[in-house]
Amino acid sequence: MPRLSRLLPSVLALALLIVPLVAYLAVDDGRLARMGFTPHAPDWRLLLTSPPAIQIHVAAALTALAIGVVLLIGVKGNRLHRTLGWTWVLAMATTAVSSFFIHRLNPGGPGGFSLIHLLSGWTVIALPMAVHAARRHRIADHRRAMTGMFVGGLIVAGVFTFLPGRLMWAIFFG
Repeated sequence: MPRLSRLLPSVLALALLIVPLVAYLAVDDGRLARMGFTPHAPDWRLLLTSPPAIQIHVAAALTALAIGVVLLIGVKGNRLHRTLGWTWVLAMATTAVSSFFIHRLNPGGPGGFSLIHLLSGWTVIALPMAVHAARRHRIADHRRAMTGMFVGGLIVAGVFTFLPGRLMWAIFFG
């Protein structure tokens, strides 16, 4: 049970994101339909015809998401955790670095970058810091950093990819 209690802040954060979304959908009154929301099977051609940077970004993010779930739920400190952890770090780094080559949100902005690129920059800085904390046996610092990157860098940022006008919206709802 102690391991599950550590997930409570993450579950609470997800609930704080999901509850307002569900409430909005309950009182939508057809606004989503006017934005082009039409339930259908995912149109994977949109992803397959996207630039390579987007394909790499999505593949790395989904890999990090899957491994991250296993790491959060599984036993910590053993060889499997360390092996999956290094794979997760590589996937997160690939996700963050590949985002610097994606400029669809703010093509006319400085260098084509948007505010989400700040999160990518922080991830590139925080990943080695979190690994260093684990290697120095500062487990609480390591856990806090990795959980923060999982929730903020994957879950929250991932939810934003499903907003109208974004690629994931188009694939699943457009």
